[in-house]
Amino acid sequence: MKMDYKLQVGVQSHLEMGSLDDRSMHDLDDECLYSPEMDAQKTQSADSHERVSLSGSLAVGGSKMIRNCVYKSIKTVVFSNKLNLLMAFGPLAILVHKMTAHNGWVFFLSLLGITPLAERLGYATEQLAFFTGPTVGGLLNATFGNATELIISIYALKSGMIRVVQLSLLGSILSNMLLVLGCAFFCGGLVYPGKEQVFSKATAVVNSGLLLMAVMGLLFPAVLHYTHTERHAGKSELALSRFSSCVMLLAYASYLVFQLKCQKDLYAPIDEEGSQNGENSDDDDDEAPEISKWESVIWLAIMTAWISILSDYLVDAIEGASEAWNVSIAFISVILLPIIGNAAEHASAIMFAMKDKLDISLGVAIGSSTQISMFGVDAIPFCVVIGWMMGQEMDLNFQLFETATLFITVIVVAFFLQEGTSNYFKGLMLILCYLIVAASFFVHEDRSSTDESKQPQT
Repeated sequence: MKMDYKLQVGVQSHLEMGSLDDRSMHDLDDECLYSPEMDAQKTQSADSHERVSLSGSLAVGGSKMIRNCVYKSIKTVVFSNKLNLLMAFGPLAILVHKMTAHNGWVFFLSLLGITPLAERLGYATEQLAFFTGPTVGGLLNATFGNATELIISIYALKSGMIRVVQLSLLGSILSNMLLVLGCAFFCGGLVYPGKEQVFSKATAVVNSGLLLMAVMGLLFPAVLHYTHTERHAGKSELALSRFSSCVMLLAYASYLVFQLKCQKDLYAPIDEEGSQNGENSDDDDDEAPEISKWESVIWLAIMTAWISILSDYLVDAIEGASEAWNVSIAFISVILLPIIGNAAEHASAIMFAMKDKLDISLGVAIGSSTQISMFGVDAIPFCVVIGWMMGQEMDLNFQLFETATLFITVIVVAFFLQEGTSNYFKGLMLILCYLIVAASFFVHEDRSSTDESKQPQT
């Protein structure tokens, strides 16, 4: 029995050892099937799958971020201002031009369509000025603020309408110095009725001096023409105009160097986050830029291109509108076109004046007039040089009535700026002076533009 018991225990232990050997063999086979190399391959495949899914999610997230950025930019620039509802009149003007021959409506609709574009052009320039500092920002604001007049002038010059170019640029100077500056002084005085707003007298004197120099450049060709003292009839006047234009360009270039180099320490640009470099200024939250630097550049290009398209239709319809409305071309060119083109200056100058920043308002209004009268990019001398290249004999003889109006306007504005202070009464006086100028051109018949419109266009 004991032997049987031992034998039974031995057999059982042998069987258990056999089962253990079988399990160990299976475990060995499992270890061979799942080797460390297989684990590494599985880990590598899992990582690659995660990387693919991560890159896909990043691509989807990046495209969604771009769409959100574009949507936010369009919402900020296009849909944030009720004036932008007038943008629809631009395509409507093109449609009316294609379907009918009513130039009066084409001109009117083109004016309405350009108005918000000019204002948005100033807005984009103002946003870009946050990243360039006040000096460069004021220069950009004045430059792109006058881009509408420049584009209209180039199309008119291309069509041989030299008198329209002269009158529109003259009207822009008068509008900036009287209407824009007057509205800025008036609105600023109403917001701050208990104090006199102060601006830099030195800057105002320099700008006034440049404007007087520009008047001198415009005055001598007119005097030469009306005194009949030309040495070479029909040639001396044009030669003097081209020489004076080059001198005025040189003077304005020197002015830019003086502003941007000699006085650059007075201003500090801000970085992308909207903070002032080197200063701890108490800027409000609404002083921060609403769009980025590159968004501002892109919107500037878009607005400029659309203004160029509408300006072509606007220039073609000027003469038809003059006949349909029984209004002189001089009044349309001097009064109506600059009011639309200066919408950006109006908005910017008034806004800065209401924030008690009259130096910037003066830079926009007077600096813009200085650019038109002296500078090349969007000014009278530039159009003289461009006309020279095109074979158009544009000169600086703005005729006696127009030159006298400009001379008196510069004297009046220089008189108001000599104290370095402003109030709502001074602004009101400038606005009333502009009304007198507008009434004068309404009853004035410009024979040069009438004779020019009768000539066949080349």
